[in-house]
Amino acid sequence: MLSQAVGYAISAMGHVASGGGRPVLVKEVAAAAGIPQPYLAKIVHALGRRGLVNTQRGVGGGVTLSRGPTDITLYDVCVALDPSFAEPTCMLGNAPCSDQRDCPAHKFWVEERRRIVEFLATTTVADVSAFEARRLARQVEPPEPRFAD
Repeated sequence: MLSQAVGYAISAMGHVASGGGRPVLVKEVAAAAGIPQPYLAKIVHALGRRGLVNTQRGVGGGVTLSRGPTDITLYDVCVALDPSFAEPTCMLGNAPCSDQRDCPAHKFWVEERRRIVEFLATTTVADVSAFEARRLARQVEPPEPRFAD
């Protein structure tokens, strides 16, 4: 349902949030999130135009969030990169979804879309950052010591 660009943006913003307010280089975010750097640079530029991140060139520059990570929702990111995301569309086509033009999936899709939008609107970049921190902590834990019998 979410585009690759939105998924990358959410992951990248989670990594930027983990910087604690200090500017983070796009190449660092790209490496940490496994995103191609040129593609991420375009995404960051779009997020900057939409007011979700700030960018600063030069020494000491990088990317920072424009607001606190608890104040930016995943829904904000979705709408910033795909403004049509806010417009309900029919699950079976591109026409607007409405009670007047319902389809066999209408009742199901209205409820599912409501749940998806609610999740995105209540999940923040801080939540993504915390998830990424827990995931990275599990990856770098030292292995259990092995004792010979």
